[in-house]
Amino acid sequence: MDARLDYFASPTAGKVLKHFMSAGRTLKESPLPAATQELVALRVSQINGCAVCIDMHTKEAASAGETPVRLNLVAAWREAAVFTEAERAALALAEEGTRVADAAGGVSDEVWAHAAEHYDEEQLTALVVLVSFMNTANRLNIITRQPAGDYEPGRFR
Repeated sequence: MDARLDYFASPTAGKVLKHFMSAGRTLKESPLPAATQELVALRVSQINGCAVCIDMHTKEAASAGETPVRLNLVAAWREAAVFTEAERAALALAEEGTRVADAAGGVSDEVWAHAAEHYDEEQLTALVVLVSFMNTANRLNIITRQPAGDYEPGRFR
C-alpha cells in the first residue's frame, strides 16, 4: 500500500505537522502516567482503525516495558482484569471521547466523574488533549492511507 501523499513534504503541512509533533512531545512530558498514555493512544487508534498508530503505540508501549498480555487485551479492557481502576477510567474516557457522535452530549457525567476520581486536573487535561490529539493523528493517517508496519520505537522522540 502506498500513501496518497507525503504530507511531510508539503511546506504548509510540514509547518503544521512540526507544531503538531511538538505538541505530542509535550504531552509525553505531562504528569499523565506514560503507560496510561500508550494504552489510551492504542485504544483510540483501535477504535478509529488507524494501523499506523496501532503499530506505533504497540511498539512504543512494548519498548517501555508494557506486557504483551496487557497490549493484547486493550481492545477488550472491560473484560480484562489486568488494568488498574485508573487505567480503566482513562480508557472509558478515551472511548467516549472518540465516539462523541455516538452519544448525545459526548462524554457522560459518569465516565467523567470516574476519571476525575483517579486523575488530578492537570492529568485530566493531558488525558483530554491526548484523546483529541490521537483522533487528529488517526484521521491524518487514515485519510492519506499511510502504510503501517515499519515503525521503529523512538522515531518521534
